[in-house]
Amino acid sequence: MAPPLLALRDIKVDFADQMLIDGAGFSLAPGDRLCLIGRNGAGKSTLLRIAAGLTEADGGERFVQPGTKIAYLRQVPDFAGAETVLDYATAEGAPAHQAEAVLGDLGLDPAAPTSSLSGGEGRKAALARVLAGEPDVLLLDEPTNHLDLPSIEWLESRLTQFRGAFILISHDRAFLKRLTAGCLWLDRGTIRRLDKGFAQFDEWSEQILAEEEVTARKLDKLIEQETHWSREGISARRKRNQGRLRRLADMRSQRAQRVRQTGRAEMGLETGQASGTLVVEAKNVSKSWPLPDGGSRMVVRDFSTRILRGDKVGLIGPNGAGKTTLLKILTGQLEPDEGTIRMGTNLTPVYVDQSRASLDPEATLWDTLCEGGGDQVMVRGQPRHVVSYLRDFLFREQQARQPVKALSGGEQCRLLLARALAKPSNLLILDEPTNDLDMDTLDLLQELLADYDGTLLLVSHDRDFLDRVVTSVIGFEGDGVLREYPGGYSDFIRQRKDEASGSSNAAPARREARAADTRGDAKPKQQTKLSYKDGLALEQLQKRMPEIETEIAALEKRLADPDLYAKNPQKFAKTTEQLDALRAELAQAEERWLELEMKREELSGS
Repeated sequence: MAPPLLALRDIKVDFADQMLIDGAGFSLAPGDRLCLIGRNGAGKSTLLRIAAGLTEADGGERFVQPGTKIAYLRQVPDFAGAETVLDYATAEGAPAHQAEAVLGDLGLDPAAPTSSLSGGEGRKAALARVLAGEPDVLLLDEPTNHLDLPSIEWLESRLTQFRGAFILISHDRAFLKRLTAGCLWLDRGTIRRLDKGFAQFDEWSEQILAEEEVTARKLDKLIEQETHWSREGISARRKRNQGRLRRLADMRSQRAQRVRQTGRAEMGLETGQASGTLVVEAKNVSKSWPLPDGGSRMVVRDFSTRILRGDKVGLIGPNGAGKTTLLKILTGQLEPDEGTIRMGTNLTPVYVDQSRASLDPEATLWDTLCEGGGDQVMVRGQPRHVVSYLRDFLFREQQARQPVKALSGGEQCRLLLARALAKPSNLLILDEPTNDLDMDTLDLLQELLADYDGTLLLVSHDRDFLDRVVTSVIGFEGDGVLREYPGGYSDFIRQRKDEASGSSNAAPARREARAADTRGDAKPKQQTKLSYKDGLALEQLQKRMPEIETEIAALEKRLADPDLYAKNPQKFAKTTEQLDALRAELAQAEERWLELEMKREELSGS
């Protein structure tokens, strides 16, 4: 067996008086295509820097096979000492002609000054730097951050053809599913390895956590709490989201029906609708920006849409296409050159762009959420204890008094979301919210958005996240042309292919034909109602769910007591555990109820 190109053994890292990494290790063989997975703050970036030889571990060994060339992509590129993009791309010895070729593929001018680069352009320059040198090993930390979809797809193609080995840190599930053949899971300081692609990771990790929880019950309370927190943050949340995905499918179906009824080009507002149903209506809106040569660039051309309360709309397009401009037009911050915008009544918007400038690095998480002092956070009009609310966002109780500067980039994003989502709103505008977030936080954000009863406008290049969240997509087709498609990113791609092939009605027609065949099938005694067992289960769930909700409300009221945590921390912790367990029970009950209710409706309509 050939020796590994790179290996870490028994790595230890002390951070803030605790062991961040404790005995972690892995080996990277020629041809390995691995992802490194873990919660924000688990030490993924630290471990990758140790593997790159840029950070010294507090213990353990690092081995690199002699002659192996390693290239490392850091999360935030450092352009110090490089005046032009080409200077930066060739700083580690890559031949100029190879660097220029990669920069050309990415649409970057090699002579452009590094001081003028946007976040996405800086990421492209950094990718050119690591790819042009043709390394044996690639260590990539969040390579898709700030990239638009065409650039992500280009990178996927490039890495598919890469002959060396690589390790990726990424939150982009679709990216990882397409590229990886193995997973390294950094969890509570150690690493487990799965020699299968990321598509198998969720099932594998959930099984491990379930087994650990059984073992933890036999150990001390601290381990049980930590394992329970980890399981609740990963396994139970993902299971709950299966039910939410089915509800999302229903919402998309309703959205598609509305589009078919009103048409794409002209979606006027029907008279007599209840006040507050309309969020925004755009009619024949156009917007252009002046160019230095005296001309203009059309960003939005003759676009119409109608967004109603509860819609969740994703905006998809290359960087610079005009997504932020459209957001500002739709939210009344920018006047269109032509057309009209009609805003709904009683709108309370909250905008999240993931800029961390508003966070005080010296302030604690507690003070960041309780800006007026005390220990209560007003969450959409309801008081919550700050520690309880932080737990909702996957922070541990011990982190509440830590300074913001001790958090990882992803944890800071999570804190920003916690602060923003506590504010009362009925219109949520998220501009690139997924950068630096780990998968557990993305699961959490997906859950929050699924439960959000207001309207969502979302700009994102995360294809899997769009598929899990939005009910429709506005796609930027080029030259200011915008089209709206019901469904998520996958639906957007499928419908565009159907239209390009002239078969946009083929799929619905085939579905209708299959439905007609089914209705015409002369099967004897077709089942038209639930079995006795399922009917009884549905009846019991309908009784139990209100009981659980009442118990949850009582516990939340108890936790809202501002003196409970100070007077009796043990009671506070126990009450929080009970609340977590009830929420998990309710989620499971809701999912089962949804399955049975959908089955009942299908049978009654058959």
